[in-house]
Amino acid sequence: MTFFDRLRERIRTTGGVLAVGLNPDPARLPDDCREYDYPRRAFNRRIVDATYEGVAAYSVAPAYYADPEGWTALAETVAYARGRGVPVVLDAKYAEIPSPDADLLDSVDAVTVSPYLGRDALAPVLDRDLGVFVTCRTPNAGAADLQDREVAEGEMTDHNGEDEQTDDEDEKPTLAGRAAELGASWAADAAADVGLLVGGDGETVETLRERAPDRPFFAVGGARNDPEVAAHVGPASGANEGLGLVETSREVLYAGETAGRGRRRGQDDYAAAARQAAGRLAGQLNRHR
Repeated sequence: MTFFDRLRERIRTTGGVLAVGLNPDPARLPDDCREYDYPRRAFNRRIVDATYEGVAAYSVAPAYYADPEGWTALAETVAYARGRGVPVVLDAKYAEIPSPDADLLDSVDAVTVSPYLGRDALAPVLDRDLGVFVTCRTPNAGAADLQDREVAEGEMTDHNGEDEQTDDEDEKPTLAGRAAELGASWAADAAADVGLLVGGDGETVETLRERAPDRPFFAVGGARNDPEVAAHVGPASGANEGLGLVETSREVLYAGETAGRGRRRGQDDYAAAARQAAGRLAGQLNRHR
């Protein structure tokens, strides 16, 4: 099965498009997790055990594990989540492959990449059986500095030097929109299943959907910022209809910080809170699908 096949089956099984980012802050781990050799691994296992039945995917970002102990915690978190039958997205936003941590590509289901060095820099992932989400817009406020800048009207050129499409005179394409078009164009000759990483509110994601009507989206930050993004993460028709993900992280990971307030919070408190938070977010997203 390809990545999109596995993701489609997972969405059908869980009935939703929620993805949970397993990127804990070591300073916010519960006390009982600190007793383990690899506290982040112990914490992530707790979150996975509590949420896997209702989660369509998990994601992990190497930047949160950039130390020797963290690297072990990351690799074992990926293995544990996949062992529960849940696909894992490596949210690394690689601009070029190979990379020092590219060995993780053999352990995950999908990876996020940056398009700004061009297709040739990403050929090792685009030309293999893997899910690849091309970053076109991120959810942070600083995205407006560059990604929301308008670019010249006219023809877009693909990696073969061929003209692909021309904007209407009344449209004002942004750099993010151009990146969406470029990423979508790579799907035509890629061995990988190609989607797009998007961020922002529902209106922003809807605009990017117009630029890439048939590509699944991995929407980051949307579950927290605007659950209406769920209406646009999956194509409206075609082979990839309804296929997409909306990621959240802190709302699930730290839901247990207020559970059992006034006493020493334990594993059951965190597990129950994470499960409830994931279920609530999944329900909010589903109301907009």
